Amino acid sequence: MGKGDFARAHHVAFFDAMATELPDDYATQEVNHLTLGYFAVGGFSLLREIDRVNTEEITKWVLSFQVHPEAHGDEYNGLFFGFCGSRSTQFPLPDVKDPCHNGSHLASTYSALAILKILGYDLASIDSKALLLSMKKLQRPDGSFMPTHIGAETDLRFVYCAAAICSMLDDWAGMDKLKAKEYILSCQSYDGGFGMVPGSESHGGGTFCAVAALHLMGFVQVDLTSNLQDSASIDMHMLLEWCLQRQVTDGGFQGRRNKPSDTCYAFWVGGVLKIIGAYHLIDHCALREFLLTCQSPYGGFTKFPHNRIPDIYHSYYGLAALSLLEEEGVEPLCVELGILSSAL
Repeated sequence: MGKGDFARAHHVAFFDAMATELPDDYATQEVNHLTLGYFAVGGFSLLREIDRVNTEEITKWVLSFQVHPEAHGDEYNGLFFGFCGSRSTQFPLPDVKDPCHNGSHLASTYSALAILKILGYDLASIDSKALLLSMKKLQRPDGSFMPTHIGAETDLRFVYCAAAICSMLDDWAGMDKLKAKEYILSCQSYDGGFGMVPGSESHGGGTFCAVAALHLMGFVQVDLTSNLQDSASIDMHMLLEWCLQRQVTDGGFQGRRNKPSDTCYAFWVGGVLKIIGAYHLIDHCALREFLLTCQSPYGGFTKFPHNRIPDIYHSYYGLAALSLLEEEGVEPLCVELGILSSAL
């Protein structure tokens, strides 16, 4: 692997290994099994190697995590009928009496639908009515979403998941878009970025979730001029300045002020700039050089430059960032949904 080269073959080998058997270090992430699957399948798709996976087998595996209503009308009983994240969240523990056990989670549901979409599965076959009607019960009066029906933190991650789910299913019955918009706007900070919750520090991931959700809901346009002229939505001038300031001297992007650049924020912050039509304003060559220094000699990408041990999260988002840069050998990405443009 020469300096400055995109090591495509190494990355294919890395995702091959990840798709076959995850290392022991991932055992604590068992509850996020579907999300890890999304990174693996998504990585293959970006590398144009989706034929390496058994589409039928993975489709059956993903569908096995969906929770279905047991009786007519159950979608109104307060439970969420989405997808569980893993086998351990799908079934009750033997020593716990839980007659209504249901581990459906918004993030797992997003990951499941994204995998199915990448594999070419017709989402019209999904029981979307029960999923969407029960998902709407997760929306709080302030417009935010709980990730599960038993309650948990509410922040921009789950507003984004809800918007992406509705978009992929082509049905917005699962959320009140105007309430969601109000919540998102309340999360924009004084400096133009978005915190995960109102009043919190601006963050690259939160900013992506906010802008991508607004775009999916039709409140943010795809060209910069229109966005800058639209005063009815977010403060686009401040957002643009905040995002551009996140590219630092080594060419990479930081997720917050005074933090080191990190592979994944090349996608999270770069994706925001792509959505609002401002991606041409960054230094593409410097960003590509940064990303290539984050390639592991074993394939995959690391969090920081010149580290050696890759992980599947940063490996996927490293490829996604190179997709935004239109790297040769990497498939174009629909940035707001996190799936291939061709999957749409």
